[in-house]
Amino acid sequence: MSPRIAVRMTVNGRARRVKVPPMKRLLDVLREDCGLPGTKEGCGEGECGACSVLLDGRAVCACLVPAVQADGAKIVTVEGLARGPRLSALQQAFLDMGGAQCGICTPGMLITSVELLSRTRGRVPGDAEVREALAGNLCRCTGYQKIVDAVRAAARARTPRPVAKARRPRAKTGRAAPRRGRTGR
Repeated sequence: MSPRIAVRMTVNGRARRVKVPPMKRLLDVLREDCGLPGTKEGCGEGECGACSVLLDGRAVCACLVPAVQADGAKIVTVEGLARGPRLSALQQAFLDMGGAQCGICTPGMLITSVELLSRTRGRVPGDAEVREALAGNLCRCTGYQKIVDAVRAAARARTPRPVAKARRPRAKTGRAAPRRGRTGR
């Protein structure tokens, strides 16, 4: 019997402790030991991004990470994006805009998009920026545009629109009219 190592991590806000073989992949620990099947295995080589999770805020391919490297880490899987039965704004945008098709790439696309949106707080990333961020995630169903549109829609929904400043009317001389209540110069 191979030795087992205790790994402590926080997964989707919940403390977890598992005893696993030293080189068991984080992907397998999440699916088998933590009961979180949302993270998918696509290629097993880190090429497709289907197994992406956030590890201390950074998107990583869980198929490439030995679970022992996650000891003490905070991990977010696709199951951790929703709050109870309510989907996150990003998940809802994927659903509304057809960004989720067969479902194999969707968890990885969502996780990678969450990382992008956390880096671009306060602004909506452009198409090229979204495409670059998602370059490590492969999809065979959508042609990517629906996914890009969904990410940008979620960014627009969370980005406050600037409030236009009220302009003072101009006097006929081209100078700003005096403010009301002011007298003299």
